[in-house]
Amino acid sequence: MTRAMNPQAIIDRTRSWIASVVIELNLCPFAQRVFQADRIRYVVTDAHDETGLLKDLADELKSLAMTPISMVETTLLIHPHTMANFLDYNDFLDTAEQLVADLGLEGIVQIASFHPDYQFADTDAEAVENYTNRSPYPMLHLLREDSISAGADDPDDLLAIPQRNIDTLRRLGREKMLKKLQAIKAGVKPTPRCDAP
Repeated sequence: MTRAMNPQAIIDRTRSWIASVVIELNLCPFAQRVFQADRIRYVVTDAHDETGLLKDLADELKSLAMTPISMVETTLLIHPHTMANFLDYNDFLDTAEQLVADLGLEGIVQIASFHPDYQFADTDAEAVENYTNRSPYPMLHLLREDSISAGADDPDDLLAIPQRNIDTLRRLGREKMLKKLQAIKAGVKPTPRCDAP
């Protein structure tokens, strides 16, 4: 099914996920600002293996580092044709981090990980907290470190985000989370609440 979808449909579904999950549930302190300012670059790679994905990742890391933050603040590299298996994806993250270092971008760009089958260590596969990082497609989120620092006035606030997100999803419950994801899959496009924090 994924192979038949065009890149714009994949981007639209990803944008819907950002609006109805990441922003509406306030899982990221600066997502709404960047989303509404249209400073997220969405790239759908046609890579079908690790080598192709690594090449596209290198291109996007360099592009983000060289592009003014006023134009692009963050990049989502969506790779629907490779790393469908979460264990393969998880193993690839070490290679991705090494690439950041090899390009001299440590301390400038970091990678956040999202996958349809994301599973934190020591959790049950269906534990609701895994859905903080479950996206419609496998993707690598390239973040400027300056943006992360600006996302919270107090650095301690950033450290508190993972536990706060877990608490949010546990209150919501797995059934309601699955309904949100089904709506995204069905093509329902929610509008982010204007009053969301």
